[in-house]
Amino acid sequence: MAASSELVKQILELKRKRKAVLLSHYYQRPEIQDLADFVGDSLELSRQAENTDAEVIVFCGVHFMAESAAILSPDKLVLLPDADAGCPMADMVNAASLREEKARLNNPVVVSYVNTSAEVKAESDICCTSANVIRVVSSLPRDREILFVPDQNLGRFAEQRTGRKMSLWPGFCCIHDQLTADEVQKAKAAHPGALLVVHPECRSEVIALADHVASTSGMLRYACASPAREFIVGTEEGLLHQLSKQCPDKAFYTASNGLVCRSMKLTTLEKLALALETLEPRVSVETRIRERAILALERMLAIV
Repeated sequence: MAASSELVKQILELKRKRKAVLLSHYYQRPEIQDLADFVGDSLELSRQAENTDAEVIVFCGVHFMAESAAILSPDKLVLLPDADAGCPMADMVNAASLREEKARLNNPVVVSYVNTSAEVKAESDICCTSANVIRVVSSLPRDREILFVPDQNLGRFAEQRTGRKMSLWPGFCCIHDQLTADEVQKAKAAHPGALLVVHPECRSEVIALADHVASTSGMLRYACASPAREFIVGTEEGLLHQLSKQCPDKAFYTASNGLVCRSMKLTTLEKLALALETLEPRVSVETRIRERAILALERMLAIV
């Protein structure tokens, strides 16, 4: 195995040779984040890659993220360094089960979180992110029932902030949902001067304790802009790397030691180098699925 510095040189040379852009989600390993051209939230990254002249997109994230990149950039080759990097929450809903629920509810407006497969997006009326979910839900007709998939915690957060009652799919993020109010209280007791920032995929009782609730990018912006010097962070531990890089004069503590997404940590420098060398594994979306899925994304982008 090549030494880390040699491996980094190899990756950078392969990136140049392949005319590739490297995307890293905040939850990736620090060494992956440090090599990326863009680090951010999933849809944000796909939109940034769409606007580059790269021929190859290497998405260091999970499968639904690479699909979103393929939807927005059908002319580019999309690679996912580890084919097994999936999202358990995204897997909690599929197109067939969504169609059944739509029929049972007599054709509701379907809002799908971007943390879903392309096939689920294709069955949806509009998408949302954790950053714009309130605006999206608020924009919907008041005389239509709403079905929100798949994250019930995010859906419940939107209900509370908009006053709109929705049918919530019983899905959840395995990382955010496991954070408990008791763990948060212990973290607050250990760091009494710290502000608590949490992701809206967390449980309602955790959100109720927070000083600020935001997407991962929103949490980063908040911490950078805040005059506070200490923060307890209620999201996957990978965000602490960017927080510390961008705010080196501030202290950040994880709300719980168990907030680690194993799927996000599957990508390594070795797998990244191999993907650039072999142009595999590839992620693509069938044209018929892409054409329907992009409509749901475009409806979201039109109002935000």
